[in-house]
Amino acid sequence: METALKEKRLGRSGFACLGLWGGLLITVSLGLATSSLAPAAEPAAPQARMGMNLSGPADYNNEQAFVNVFRLSRPWISQKEGSPWGGGPALDLDEHGWVKRLETGCSAETILCTIAGGHYPSGRYTVLYDGEGKLTASNAGTVASQEPGRLALDVDAKKESIFLKITETNPQNYIRNIRVLMPGCETSYQTEPFQSGFLKRWQGMACLRFMDWMQTNNSKIREWSARPRLEDATFSEKGVPVEAMVDLCNRLKTDAWFCMPHQATDDYVRNFAQLVKDRLDPNLKVYIEYSNEVWNSMFQQCDYSIEKGKELGLGAPERPWEGGGMYYARRSVEIFKIWTEVFGARDRLVRVLAWQAGNTWWMENILLSDPAIAPQVDALGIAPYLGFSIPENGDGLTAAVVSGWSLDQLFAHLNSTVLPVSLKAMQDTQGVAKKYGFRMVAYEGGQHLVGVAGGENNEAMTHLFQTANADPRMGQLYDLYYKAWADTGGGLFCYFASVDSWSKWGSWGIFQYMDENPTLSPKFTATMRWARTWGQLGTGTNGAILIK
Repeated sequence: METALKEKRLGRSGFACLGLWGGLLITVSLGLATSSLAPAAEPAAPQARMGMNLSGPADYNNEQAFVNVFRLSRPWISQKEGSPWGGGPALDLDEHGWVKRLETGCSAETILCTIAGGHYPSGRYTVLYDGEGKLTASNAGTVASQEPGRLALDVDAKKESIFLKITETNPQNYIRNIRVLMPGCETSYQTEPFQSGFLKRWQGMACLRFMDWMQTNNSKIREWSARPRLEDATFSEKGVPVEAMVDLCNRLKTDAWFCMPHQATDDYVRNFAQLVKDRLDPNLKVYIEYSNEVWNSMFQQCDYSIEKGKELGLGAPERPWEGGGMYYARRSVEIFKIWTEVFGARDRLVRVLAWQAGNTWWMENILLSDPAIAPQVDALGIAPYLGFSIPENGDGLTAAVVSGWSLDQLFAHLNSTVLPVSLKAMQDTQGVAKKYGFRMVAYEGGQHLVGVAGGENNEAMTHLFQTANADPRMGQLYDLYYKAWADTGGGLFCYFASVDSWSKWGSWGIFQYMDENPTLSPKFTATMRWARTWGQLGTGTNGAILIK
């Protein structure tokens, strides 16, 4: 049996004062009086709009956007009788990841709905499949009845994961196209592929950013032929297909934000753009970004850009990370031009150059060092997190110190020190954006309370941070934070992230589970309140309850 069903999530590193490029630590100075953050008599709502980053596809995704939960199943695990968990031989898979044949004494197993605490629907699930063979289920799923091509599965979500296993398959007509359908969805899943609560939760969002749905970070995708497809066994392997993302935006009448993989060829970009043009509601806009946080050394796209910069002779040889930034800007423009050619105009496109919040020297001296860059850009994207990342050791605040704080002390620090840093980053970035005629957008944002460099292992500090995320004062802090964004002239603000478990790696989810009562989430209520203030109707539900 597998000992750990969930893979750890790495903490975010998008806040300007914590960015690391090629060993160079980049900081933003403090120094803004907190009195400037006092709420105005009337809430300001100029250009600001609220968007959302959707959490990535995985069996442990707590959102389960699709009624066919097999969409987020774990890639097949090879098992062999008498061997340890996962000890079977390499599986013979077809181009979409379906098991073509099994060796004697072997099976192929997958895991679905690795969600603790019963936070997904229990009840009678329907399992449909094509081909010939034998499927079995265990753990949270019990087979109630079975016939060729169909199983009735009784699911008890309190038992957590569903295990589904292929024990026999006909190589001439192997089991494929498995669908594991939530209760009541058998007759509607083809026309209504998204869970209704998921749609209601994000109805009214101005934009959905698909960075994690596309598995942008460390992406291996280069060619259009290698893209995720609707026929794939699982979306957890390569990401959600563009067809599904476009379908979701069309249903919600929501703009789309796509992140092109860092190794994507021009052919990939052109075909992706053409599909979006052909299928996306013509009234919707498309935000285009090259990869994600290419400045961030924790991601492979950072190393890739540095190497490309070296190949092209960009930047100073002794500072290769500068060449990496220059390559990022140039490749972004190449991608923007392809999208513009495909769409035939720029009116539906928002071409985003994204960098660390407040790091204006890099923005002007590296990204925009070539005068040909700026005319091809519409927006400067940043992640103005409320950044509070605490290491185990260091010259500043440490986990040993912060873990001893009360909630009163923590919120006092967040309001007096952390919030002003974020506002300073917004103001500095907006200065550059105005200078070049760009709009300022946030590709990510929200609270950023997390231990780093060993600090994540301080359980008392993790408990303090998680408690703060559920405290009403977090909502009050968000009120000031969103007001600052609007007052600074910020445009689209894409919150990070939708539904995700809280752990020592951070409390990123605006919810932890799909069935949470939204009135009990100060982060959600404050975020949706500002979305309404900014003119977005329909926001504020979690499948049932309206935020007023």
